[in-house]
Amino acid sequence: MLELRDVSFAYGAVRAMRNVDLSVERASIHGLIGPNGAGKSTCIDVVSGRKRASSGSIVYEGEPIGPRSIRWRRRAGISRSFQRISVFGELTVADQLDLAARAVGEDDIDRIVEELSLVEVLDQPCNAISYGQQRRVDIAMALMGKPDLILLDEPAAGLSSEESIKLADHLAMLVRDRGATVLLVEHDLEVVFRICDRLTVMEQGQVIADGLPAEIRRDERVVEAYFGSAES
Repeated sequence: MLELRDVSFAYGAVRAMRNVDLSVERASIHGLIGPNGAGKSTCIDVVSGRKRASSGSIVYEGEPIGPRSIRWRRRAGISRSFQRISVFGELTVADQLDLAARAVGEDDIDRIVEELSLVEVLDQPCNAISYGQQRRVDIAMALMGKPDLILLDEPAAGLSSEESIKLADHLAMLVRDRGATVLLVEHDLEVVFRICDRLTVMEQGQVIADGLPAEIRRDERVVEAYFGSAES
């Protein structure tokens, strides 16, 4: 569904992505992991159109999309969530979701609400519900319009272990039930290894490993670059 070929991006003299190759299969959850500053969120930004690659190509559904706008990509089925929650605190959950649904022509809010267990908080302002529930509202908005490719940037950030696992199971169910594809940036390794079909590991802007989760666990460079730093 998605392929990055030799993609680079620089902030001035700092090369946040260096010749990145990445292939995401349809109807899968593909994890993108690595230490802080590895270039993961930049990769999500480049795919979503928030940033333009300095070089290389991005191919979605067989079509190069490098010059395409954020709006075009959203209409073509690419959606994303952010590290920071993007809800409006004063709005109720129902109003927040209704606004998002109107923007993209979503006609089945009830199913999304049920899938993400938001029924009991619909009448509450977003700033009155728990952080974990706010995270699910954010993901619900990313699901509006039945996107084919969902880019999730650290959806479990700030959640407890129990909330993270619950969210992971929701994501796995959504992929199965909707036939959606997810590119997931996540630091919570329990979430990553629980639901991802394949993993790509980045370090200092480069891909250092790509494979099945069991293969990544055994990769010595990954253990040194990422897992070791995560445990220290």
